[in-house]
Amino acid sequence: MRWIDGHCDVLSKMWRDPQYRSFYAQGSPLDSSYHCLCEADVAMQVFAVWTPESVPRQQRLAVALKEIDFFYEEVVRDGSRVFLVTDGGQMDECGHGRIGALLLLEGADALHGDLANLRLFHRLGVRQMGLTWNFANEVADGIYEERGGGLTRFGRQVIMEMKRLGMILDVSHLSDRGFWEVIEETGLPILASHSNCRAVCAHKRNLGDEQIEALIQRQGLIGVTFVPEFVHHCAAEATIDQVLRHVEHICALGGADHLFFGSDFDGFANKLPGLESYSRLPQLVEALSKRYGDDLVRKWGWENGKQFYQRHLSP
Repeated sequence: MRWIDGHCDVLSKMWRDPQYRSFYAQGSPLDSSYHCLCEADVAMQVFAVWTPESVPRQQRLAVALKEIDFFYEEVVRDGSRVFLVTDGGQMDECGHGRIGALLLLEGADALHGDLANLRLFHRLGVRQMGLTWNFANEVADGIYEERGGGLTRFGRQVIMEMKRLGMILDVSHLSDRGFWEVIEETGLPILASHSNCRAVCAHKRNLGDEQIEALIQRQGLIGVTFVPEFVHHCAAEATIDQVLRHVEHICALGGADHLFFGSDFDGFANKLPGLESYSRLPQLVEALSKRYGDDLVRKWGWENGKQFYQRHLSP
């Protein structure tokens, strides 16, 4: 059963520590190594380009460019096993012995307040961007920013340029006010790549019911994630069954055609039992199939994401 994973942090791990520059190695310490993805039949993987808060602001562009270099040198290489996806027409090529790879810029900090850098990232293959990580930047406030601001004037310019370039906007990590200001924008494909349901687990990184319903109305996607803190109020007690509670809640809100998964693998340390890496995905598939049947699991694992990216990815 082919699968799309809406979010992983392989590239920032590669930047932080040379031991993770081992995407193709047997026994790689990466959660989302090539062999783990193959074991799970992941046909397309979204690779985040993320610069941590610890990086001085003036160096974030350089770090993001370094991570993109790792993407091409360590992951894509000659394109024979993993290939860059920039066009919706390429979705049919994913999973037939080759894994499609989409580049996501997670947080606009690396733009350094300059639209020329957004165009630079687009030319390097980035087709999706989240406006913030958890905190404020030149574009908007993140979800952990106490003042809860929305888009800045520059942020609105960024959105207009994303529309012109045909990019996809990711609202995970964005402040609530920023979320609603983005929803008001027309002509912009929107998804939440790795966020769960606040009604099930009241973590501020999760989405409220009205936000989920708004994404459904906008024909967006909601990526159920495996981060224990976002799955259950007591992270140490999070289980696969509780991941299914988020699936159930999104479906109850009318989101069965808008649900996919964004693991956030390689972006967090403490794992759910049975979902320690993508090699363990078959256990989640089995649990989903028992409760919902194979047809719905295919929809959530592959078809919803495939249709979204086919519609919205621009060459």
